[in-house]
Amino acid sequence: MNHSLRPAIAGFLAAVIITTTMDATGYSVFSALPLIVLTGLYWFLQKFSRKEIGLTWGDWKAHGWALAYPLLVLGLAAAIATIMGAVDLSSTDWRKTFTNIGLMSSTGVLMVMITEEGFFRGWLWASLKRSGKSDVQVLVWTTIAFVSWHLSAVSLETGFDLPAEEIPIYLINVVILGLIWGTMRMVSGSILVPALSHSVWNGIDYPLFGFGEKVGALGIVDTHIYGPEVGLLGIALGLAFLTLIWRIYATKVA
Repeated sequence: MNHSLRPAIAGFLAAVIITTTMDATGYSVFSALPLIVLTGLYWFLQKFSRKEIGLTWGDWKAHGWALAYPLLVLGLAAAIATIMGAVDLSSTDWRKTFTNIGLMSSTGVLMVMITEEGFFRGWLWASLKRSGKSDVQVLVWTTIAFVSWHLSAVSLETGFDLPAEEIPIYLINVVILGLIWGTMRMVSGSILVPALSHSVWNGIDYPLFGFGEKVGALGIVDTHIYGPEVGLLGIALGLAFLTLIWRIYATKVA
């Protein structure tokens, strides 16, 4: 049965409006939390099963790819930046860095699962599927929604904001991130898989490469070139990984 798209549209618009308002009024650090409420509300109203939302384990191979993505791409980005002489470790506190990486990568799984992954690749994914959209259409639309939701964080004064010329590069990288994590959700049927990948990505990326205009532990200043989220290298490596997993999983796409 072809159900209405109205819940998906209403939920998405509510998420963007609330988050943008919070980013604009100094509450950016809490701006992901309303996604928990919206996910719970629309899940209840639309009466989805846990399977529809993606609260399943997924297979071990999918979890392996979830870990491989941040480890490979971020590792290669760091290696290339080192070879090119862009790394400066003179002020790095490795003990603090590794502590941050461990904490963010582990505890972050639950946080991203109940916020970004739970909303975009959990509830919104299920809502679009119920409306009759194909897997590929859902992948595209949830990625567009994911990118749109991130726009205010980098364009307003939030602490994560970027120079105007770097915003388009960042948005392209977020498109790639959304497509990769969406593909993981699509082929595994689980939001735990992209939540694991998302958490480890954040946990390694931000301590090592920094965020906004803040320099990370690797001391890379030219993040517009070497940054995994805000750099051209991130686009190249992300596209390579997206191509790889798409070829591997293409036969599973509905």
